[in-house]
Amino acid sequence: MLFHNTYGIDLGTSTLKIYSQQNNQLTKEMNIIAVKDKEQVLAVGNAAYEMYEKAPDNIEVGSPMTNGRIGDIEKAEFILQMLLLRASRLIGYHPVLYFAVPTDMTEIEKRAYHSIAHRGSLKKSKVFLVEKPVADAIALGIPISRTKGSMIVNIGAQSTEISVIASGRVIISKIISIGGSQFDEAIADNIRKRNNFLIGNRTAKRLKFAMGDLKAQGREGRKIVGVDSVSGLPREGVVTSMTVNQAILRCVASIGDEIRNFLDRTPPQVHNNILNEGIYLSGGSTYLKNIDWYLSSRIGCSVRLSQHYDMCTIYGLKELITHKSLHKWAYTIKKKKK
Repeated sequence: MLFHNTYGIDLGTSTLKIYSQQNNQLTKEMNIIAVKDKEQVLAVGNAAYEMYEKAPDNIEVGSPMTNGRIGDIEKAEFILQMLLLRASRLIGYHPVLYFAVPTDMTEIEKRAYHSIAHRGSLKKSKVFLVEKPVADAIALGIPISRTKGSMIVNIGAQSTEISVIASGRVIISKIISIGGSQFDEAIADNIRKRNNFLIGNRTAKRLKFAMGDLKAQGREGRKIVGVDSVSGLPREGVVTSMTVNQAILRCVASIGDEIRNFLDRTPPQVHNNILNEGIYLSGGSTYLKNIDWYLSSRIGCSVRLSQHYDMCTIYGLKELITHKSLHKWAYTIKKKKK
């Protein structure tokens, strides 16, 4: 009997999460690759992220994903195979791969997942796709077949997916280009304007989680190292929590407005059920303190924060893989199951 393994894969813009059924383990690494002179791979995953914003010009460090979709097939394939080997050491013959994917993908975008999973040691794999809102709903305990209207908002690294599930399917979904990376850029931009001080996105990300709090009113200060925007020389500077939070608030307010507009587009019965049930919130950017409180106050509806955060989708894939009754929510690229 040929050995095979089954994997759940959440191929995010910032991080890649893998569930291996063989050893019943979840792994998470940065979805980053470092390439020298456009041809020599130096590192992938967390090791590559250590080079981000530090590498010389001839070394390109970045993600193969764009707004939650595959942007570079070859790089995505290389990262996937390397991290699968780290997850279980032996991929096995005819592996079965369950990918969590955005809802509104084109056929070309769907086939990109087929392409990255049918090369090298994965060339004999079997591929299934699972819509991310469905995976999130499973992890959140939402009864997909019975719900009359549940809204899930997944705030990721570069995008936010707003989806409504009713009558056993995703009835409406929208992706907006606002996520954690845009939060980081807004923080860096606000610091440049207020402090004449340049910082990288990695520093902005650290400030976001260390100082960001959408309910706080204080002015906590933190000393950081950056570049003086006038002299171009490195120097120390003090950044206040107000500067950080003002930048984040603008981004989160935009997400809240999009959710409110999205609610207005839902049928009345579904709309009422969502208001009664509350909106479910997941994704890596929801680690931000009091983001659920802020969105609830802006939308006028209760918000239920997933305690799985960025691992919500992969936990949903794990449940789907280990329970045959849930397999109906997975579909092949050629023909979608109803």
